[in-house]
Amino acid sequence: MDHQKNMTNLKKPLVIITGASGNIGGSLCDALRKDYFVVGLDINPCDKADISIDCNLTSENSVKSAFNEIRSQYGQKIAAAIHLIAYFDFTGQPNPLYQSVTIEGTQRLLNILQDFEVDRFIFSSTMLVHEPTVPGQKINEGMPLKPRWAYPQSKVEAEKVIKQQHNKIPYTILRLAGVYDNDRAVPTLSHQIARIYERDFRSHLYSGDLMAGQALLHKEDMVDLFKRVVDRRKKLPHTNIMLAGEDEVMSYQELQNRIGYLIFGKKEWQTVDIPEFIAKSGAWLEEQAEPIVPDTIDQGKKPFIKPFMIDLASDHYDIDISRAQKLLHWKPKHRIYEGLKNLIASLKKDPAAWYKRNGVLLPDWVRTAQEKDLNADQIRHKHETEYFRQHNENLWAHFLNLGLAFWLMTAPFILAYESQAMVWSDVISGVVLLILSFMSLSWRFGLARWLCGAVGLWLLGAPLIFWAPTAAAYLNDTIVGMLVMGFAILTRPVPGVAAVAAQTGPTIPPGWSYSPSSWFQRLPIIILAFIGFFISRYLCAYQLGHIDSVWEPFFAGSPQDPRNGTEEIITSSISQAWPVPDAGLGAMTYALEILTGIIGSARRWRTMPWLVILFGIMIVPLGIVSIFFIIIQPILIGTWCTLCLIAAVAMLIQIPYSIDELVATGQFLSRRKKQGRSLIHVFFQGDTDEGRREVIEDNFAQRPSKIFKEILGGGVTLPWNLVMCLPIGIWLMFTRITLDAGTSMANADHLIGSLVLTVAITALAESGRASRFFLIPLGLALLVTPFFYDTSIESLISSIFCGLLLIIFSLPRGSVHNRYGTWDRFIV
Repeated sequence: MDHQKNMTNLKKPLVIITGASGNIGGSLCDALRKDYFVVGLDINPCDKADISIDCNLTSENSVKSAFNEIRSQYGQKIAAAIHLIAYFDFTGQPNPLYQSVTIEGTQRLLNILQDFEVDRFIFSSTMLVHEPTVPGQKINEGMPLKPRWAYPQSKVEAEKVIKQQHNKIPYTILRLAGVYDNDRAVPTLSHQIARIYERDFRSHLYSGDLMAGQALLHKEDMVDLFKRVVDRRKKLPHTNIMLAGEDEVMSYQELQNRIGYLIFGKKEWQTVDIPEFIAKSGAWLEEQAEPIVPDTIDQGKKPFIKPFMIDLASDHYDIDISRAQKLLHWKPKHRIYEGLKNLIASLKKDPAAWYKRNGVLLPDWVRTAQEKDLNADQIRHKHETEYFRQHNENLWAHFLNLGLAFWLMTAPFILAYESQAMVWSDVISGVVLLILSFMSLSWRFGLARWLCGAVGLWLLGAPLIFWAPTAAAYLNDTIVGMLVMGFAILTRPVPGVAAVAAQTGPTIPPGWSYSPSSWFQRLPIIILAFIGFFISRYLCAYQLGHIDSVWEPFFAGSPQDPRNGTEEIITSSISQAWPVPDAGLGAMTYALEILTGIIGSARRWRTMPWLVILFGIMIVPLGIVSIFFIIIQPILIGTWCTLCLIAAVAMLIQIPYSIDELVATGQFLSRRKKQGRSLIHVFFQGDTDEGRREVIEDNFAQRPSKIFKEILGGGVTLPWNLVMCLPIGIWLMFTRITLDAGTSMANADHLIGSLVLTVAITALAESGRASRFFLIPLGLALLVTPFFYDTSIESLISSIFCGLLLIIFSLPRGSVHNRYGTWDRFIV
């Protein structure tokens, strides 16, 4: 049966194609099978050939075995041997495979073909073997060969082998332009498209002649070229070389403009010509840094642009195809100008598939969209449209920052700062803000908005660093700094959020019954932060010498010191150990809490994880620091500060309202990491999550009582047992007054009482309810401390009684009204 099939196939001329399993080889098989019997030689199966034979050109035995099989099955006569196999990489460095595959592989193939009757040997070479020219000058087959890097150098050596060892076999060498089709392009073009599609800043940079370009060739025209050579194999000159490509070349700038227009509708893609030494240094640094940079940051992506490519950036390849036209009556039917339409359409239709076909690493947002079974381009387009609309609606904010910039430059001379450092700080800040605010008017410069925020942050800190001698300077920089940050960052759209994070994914975390990032959850924190801010600014004014005294209703301080308790504490050696006023540092922290509390939507637990973590750091650890300072006040300084206590309570109450958002963000980051996402990218740009997208807005149009109920009905509840712990903690803090306890015992009570308040208030959060068990060791400590110190019977009874109550009150969990996904198992 096989013998009869082979005899039937012999009615067609035999064509052998090396590399038939590849994209180009498969297309040639499809085109030739109608008129020829095609044998595919490759190390992988050639599905589109009539028959596939395993053949490794680097092995003499493999080549002999393959051709012995051809001889035994199909005889000696071969109409054409098309040689496509060659080694290729874009490192620019010599590789042993160029020698073993491209050069020696060609030699082995030619040697074995000497034993056959071959009508024509057809070799696929490249136009890059020629010396490049300049725009306006075409390259023909007679012009000098001067390959500029390893790949075309290997092709030149292979051509020499053919010329020297072809003997009786006629040959045609086709020096082809870069091949593309409707879905794929040569690596340089596909990466150029990807850079523009991703709005990579490198898409706007080029080091070379922007008017230079390289000829391209559509795959259909290339297949037609090969078929014409095979069909005319006996009519062509015994040996000949032909250049093949489109006779019109688009320059790099023209390609940039065309790609930008087809993707974004922009007629001109701004491209800056940068000096060669800068581009080379940047490419070298990127290449050297790649092994050092963790894969969680760059996803293992190796830089495409290598230093050697900078040397080739001005190479111009515009080829003369008149010989192919004369001998083959061949002329390309396609043009890259129109071909880009199909390439970009293919990209937009299925970005993930396009990236994979072209061997370009998928951007994180494209991979995520694929995971959600959504079209990444539609997400990108929707996000950019919405982003652009919101940006235009809020341009007023950046114009106001322009006005504040001029205000900063003039205010020092109006308000009489009395500090040269403060004058220069405001003037320079005003100039920088003027530039950055102007840049922020463009929706593309999201980074400029963050830099404006950095200017605002500096303004908050400058009066502290330079110890502003006047209240006007401190007040001006504080107010302007907060306004600058508010106008730059708090207005929509929020810069830096990934398109897939903004346009997909749920508002409520998977398994949760509410969003921990809702306004009803953040509002208590913001209100409490304002209380702390005003108190801290007031105390800072005293530290800076702007006011002569501070209000203190309860604590007179040391009898030997005319200052009251508050004044003693904020001018103590502990406060003065800081290089800046510590109350001012607290005010700055509260200001940042207010601003970071306002920014973002109800989905920010997954769209802005970095901000949630920053928000939590300012509340939880700094809240604990505040408690520490409250603890040491009577112990080390010997008095209290009423306003400090109020500010500390405000900071402490913020903790239970912030825990749930931290938990949700932690769960989200853990899920994305397990699903293979880059943790760094997700942390800073956000991502989607399990569940469909829903928009849930907080309803502030309802009655105030309903809003108040919503605030209390979130993740914070008031279990009776934890509420009962609060007066116990307060009682313990003041036993030196109520029970006239001895110094050591009073200090121990004060320390434990402060910690009781911290634990009990933290445990009011349902998500932090398990923290109440820390009350048990505190209760045990109260049971034993009276026996370590000389104390009164009243203090002994108080300590033991409070200790027992704390242990008892720590046992009930209290009511939990909400669900927290996988965190539920920790709410015990």
